[in-house]
Amino acid sequence: MNSALTPGSGGKARRTRVLVADDSASQRMRLISWLESDPELEVVGWATNGLEAVRLALALKPDVVTMDLRMPVMDGIEATRRIMEECPTPVVMVTVSASRERQQFIAEAFDAGVLAILRKPIPGPNEKETVRELLRTVKSMSQVVVIRRWQGGIKPSFHSSVTSLPSTPMGGKAAAHRLEVVTIGASTGGPQALKEVLSHLPSDFPLPVLVVQHIAQGFTAGLVDWLRLECAVPMRVVVEETPLRAPGVYVALAGQHMVVKGGSLILTDDPPVSGHRPSATLLFQSASRLHGPAVLGVLLTGMGDDGAAGLRDIKRAGGYTIAQDESTSVVFGMPAVAIAMGVVDHVLPLPLIGNMIVELERRSREG
Repeated sequence: MNSALTPGSGGKARRTRVLVADDSASQRMRLISWLESDPELEVVGWATNGLEAVRLALALKPDVVTMDLRMPVMDGIEATRRIMEECPTPVVMVTVSASRERQQFIAEAFDAGVLAILRKPIPGPNEKETVRELLRTVKSMSQVVVIRRWQGGIKPSFHSSVTSLPSTPMGGKAAAHRLEVVTIGASTGGPQALKEVLSHLPSDFPLPVLVVQHIAQGFTAGLVDWLRLECAVPMRVVVEETPLRAPGVYVALAGQHMVVKGGSLILTDDPPVSGHRPSATLLFQSASRLHGPAVLGVLLTGMGDDGAAGLRDIKRAGGYTIAQDESTSVVFGMPAVAIAMGVVDHVLPLPLIGNMIVELERRSREG
């Protein structure tokens, strides 16, 4: 059966209201306990299957839904799809593992409207950090505005006063250096943003594109498989030292930093930066050290500040920098920090970023 919990009362500031959907009683209660341990969060209800989750989302109007993947009656993907059709609400999928079977559902989950996928915290040395990531992600979703998706699916539309690309890069300066590498960092809302950006790159795009996307360990391969469905440019997950010779998209493996060193991509287990491993900042900094002004850095939607210091280093080295604008960011955290630091050459709505990457590469080649 399902349950609607009584909201807190009193004069305190309004807390983020969360609906928990999980068919396992023990895991559901642990999730509720972790969420309720944060004074900024309030669990207003719980569901034991996807159909109940849809009904409670309609009745309770939560700010965020945490959704299990495998549930009876209706699974988490179909429940998310129904919620996005009937009462658009940010959905965070929280699943127990990243087995091969679950990897097959990544494409469907993102297409249904899931904004983030997290692993359930399990007892062990990483439990506290996994719980902190859960709490950070759920709280970051509270201000996200999601759009209604009609039966059959539609692509989100982004509204902006910008309708064409700026005529010259770097605030009016002509391209002085031929680009050698593109680096991209993204976090919350990043999978959908990456899909939009990378789908604009042609199959013969001549540069390596290095990507850091914050995602739970075990889900990188599923993310890349999903991106391949609509992107012409070849892409791979970097799982070992890889020579950086061929064009294409190289995606960092979750749980390890990816840096450029000596003409290759290297994976390291160095401590997290800004709470993340892989870190966009470390990737950006390593690329700027090796390639100097020949780097293009792009920072997309995400919470926190990862990538901002890295864009600063790219800018100082004479490279190009782009940040996603607020109107099209799921969470305007990482781009906002970089913009505030004054290290961004172009602030663009998401639909223009891919074309700008192509255009900057062309201009740099033509001199």
